[in-house]
Amino acid sequence: KRLGLTLIVDNTFSSPAIQNPLDLGADIVVHSITKYINGHSDVVMGCVATNNPKIYEKLKFLQNAIGAVPSPFDCYMAMRGLKTLQIRMQQHTKNATAVAKFLEAHPKVERVIYPGLKSHPQYQVAKSQMRMAGGMVTFFLRGGIKESRQFLENLKIFALAESLGAVESLAEHPAIMTHAAVPPDQRKKLGISDSLVRLSVGIENVEDLIADLKQALAAVTLASKL
Repeated sequence: KRLGLTLIVDNTFSSPAIQNPLDLGADIVVHSITKYINGHSDVVMGCVATNNPKIYEKLKFLQNAIGAVPSPFDCYMAMRGLKTLQIRMQQHTKNATAVAKFLEAHPKVERVIYPGLKSHPQYQVAKSQMRMAGGMVTFFLRGGIKESRQFLENLKIFALAESLGAVESLAEHPAIMTHAAVPPDQRKKLGISDSLVRLSVGIENVEDLIADLKQALAAVTLASKL
């Protein structure tokens, strides 16, 4: 604000049920509606929100000029998802918290990144502005690409997919999936190692999810004894 810059926040991982950046001073908020807002992996849509009249007028002009308008059926599907957003996010958070704590205590896991854990460097910030911690959990396995493949190939409930934010649990490996086209040296600078795994924790029975992670981790053979 002091420098006259426009602050844009991607709030997809949180959804409006968890955090409202416009109330925290942001000028524009973007969402991939495909993810948590829709919540069922059957819509491709996004939105831009603002409480600034001038920005709104510019965006409406561009929308009219470009024709960025979703279909009526996609809107219906997104509205259906919104009806259960609050209860879904509560269950996502409940499950993700249990999963994060399980992973943090596992000897084959080096580090867990989840804003609901006290070990997260921005735990207090998240606690102050988020109603819940959400369903996204990132962790680093001990080892590298071999160990990551062993883990991913043995998952049974977590589906291997690049998306996130739906009722089903998903796992993805950025180094060989979403960020495979990024050169290794650049991935290293971004902190995307070969042992990094991202989980989108769904709303299934949490005991089933933890059991799936437990058996997949058991299939991982480390080069040296822990």
